Amino acid sequence: MAVGLANGRPAADEEARAEVDVLNSRLEKTTQLTKKIQACLGRLEATGKSVRDVTGPLNGETRRLQILGNNIDSVIAAIERLRQPADSKNDEEQIIRMGPDKAGLSNYLGSIKRLNKALDDMKASNLRSTQQTVAELQRLVKLGNSQLENAFDKLLRSETPRMIEPLHFITKNKAFPVLSQDKFNKLGLMNSFVNQQTAGANPPQESPVAKIYAEIRSQYLSSSLVNMAAASSNTAKKKNPDAIYRAGTNGIGTYAQAMEGLFLSEYENICNIFTREDWGSVFQATCQPALVELGRTLRELNGHIKQHMNTDCYLAYEIVEIISALSNNLEAKTGELKSSLAASLKPVRETAKSSLAELLEDTKRRVNSIQTLPQDGAPIPIISETMQRLQTMVDFLRPISSIMVSLGDGNWKSVSASRSGAVGDAIPSLASFDVGADGKEIFAHYCTDTIEALMMSLDGRARLILQKKPVMGVFLANSVVIIERMILQSDLGPLLQGRLGVLEAWRKKATSLYMEACKDVSVHLFDMIKTGQGGRSGGGRPTSGQGAVDSASIMKGLGSKDKAEIKEKFQLFNAGFEDMVQKHKSYSMEKEVRGQFAKDMQNMIEPLYCRFWDRYHEIDKGKKGGQGRVKWDKGGIAAVFQGLY
Repeated sequence: MAVGLANGRPAADEEARAEVDVLNSRLEKTTQLTKKIQACLGRLEATGKSVRDVTGPLNGETRRLQILGNNIDSVIAAIERLRQPADSKNDEEQIIRMGPDKAGLSNYLGSIKRLNKALDDMKASNLRSTQQTVAELQRLVKLGNSQLENAFDKLLRSETPRMIEPLHFITKNKAFPVLSQDKFNKLGLMNSFVNQQTAGANPPQESPVAKIYAEIRSQYLSSSLVNMAAASSNTAKKKNPDAIYRAGTNGIGTYAQAMEGLFLSEYENICNIFTREDWGSVFQATCQPALVELGRTLRELNGHIKQHMNTDCYLAYEIVEIISALSNNLEAKTGELKSSLAASLKPVRETAKSSLAELLEDTKRRVNSIQTLPQDGAPIPIISETMQRLQTMVDFLRPISSIMVSLGDGNWKSVSASRSGAVGDAIPSLASFDVGADGKEIFAHYCTDTIEALMMSLDGRARLILQKKPVMGVFLANSVVIIERMILQSDLGPLLQGRLGVLEAWRKKATSLYMEACKDVSVHLFDMIKTGQGGRSGGGRPTSGQGAVDSASIMKGLGSKDKAEIKEKFQLFNAGFEDMVQKHKSYSMEKEVRGQFAKDMQNMIEPLYCRFWDRYHEIDKGKKGGQGRVKWDKGGIAAVFQGLY
């Protein structure tokens, strides 16, 4: 067993050594292979270095060739693009020559856009070889734009009547016509395209379609309003030169109403066709010819008003109100035309302002030019004419208040002040007035100034011409009553309430003048009889509360001289009283004046006469009827006074 083990070990060792030898042999071969690989890598690196040295310049050249190739491709593409418009020019020209109607608006506009783009590209290339093509494209673009403008003109004219009759729409309360929505779309598209064409122009150009629109539509507006303008002038002509103008009888109100309706419908058209920044300028240009005609009409009416200031100044007030309202309405809805309308209204507004002073001066001048007055104290026509003028002014209180507020309280007292009192030429709005100024109060002041001026002038002429105080009193009293009656029986009453003190002063003056004759008569009823020193029971005047007067006892106490004096007083009174009664009946008096003066006479004379009669009527004792000095008893004289009313 032991010998077996010993023989086994050497065999295993030999096997192990053989394996080691095999491994060593393989390691040596691996080492040799590694050395060969390293040698190969070294040779490969050397070869790669040589290749890099050779291929480096070739790569740079290749890149340059690539760039050159790309440039050549770009040039070829550009040439193709330049050739394309030239190649498609014939197609675009065919569309352009067909026009927007046959080619269709969208197709036509697209063609012009393509032509414009091609033209811009060719101009940008700046190649001499394309100059002929550029010229041809420019010709086509110009032709296209021209035909587009002609199409705008044609379409707009086809939708625009020569004129319409505004009265038809006003009387039937119908809206004034505007263009259809389809036409809005087409015209707006054309305008938008043309605006793009002219947007970059230097210097800036007016839109040709805006000019076309203003030309066509302005003719339509002017033609539609021309009859209204003529009617305004014709209705101002007077059959009766003295007839006072009445509100609404002139055609200016309908004219302004028609103008407002037409202008607002035209503004709606403009807003649907043009861009916002063009609305104002196109609207102004379109309305301008109609506004020129309005200005001419107002100047013609102003000349008529100046020739008939006394009767037709109210037309000026009405025009101021109507045109001011028109201006304010248009400005509120469009923001335009206020300055143009103010310029048209200016002559009439100046006339309206100056009329207040001129009418006041004319009243004084007309009265002062009177050479004769009725000798019976009858009133003269200028009194009622002046009051009728003030009554008529109430119908135009709104414009008159506006004028007076802008003129200033009291500035109507002279023509020069009224002309210099204006605050600018612009049409006023309510906001421009002094908030504290009350137009009605100022107008009432003007009325009282007019009445005072009239009465002062009448008083001056009466003093110069009539001279007799009773007649002067009748004349002034008649004037006061007529003025007062025309105030109270009209719309002047509420306006002048509390301001009639000016008439009361003249009424008192008239009464004072008339009662001068009564004073002359009544003086005969004052007795200055003195009784004897011893005193006779009937000789003195009865004291208050003494009781009935005994005329017989008084007469017994008088001497012959005193009796003769009493008889003379009765005679003088009778003559004076009869003359006064006869004149009172002969005077031309208004009913109120006659009654008031009769009452004043009775209040003054009857108490004196009754007292005198109570004391001295026995002076006729024993006389037969008709032979005595005492012509009336107390009842008789009362009856005479009753006959004076």
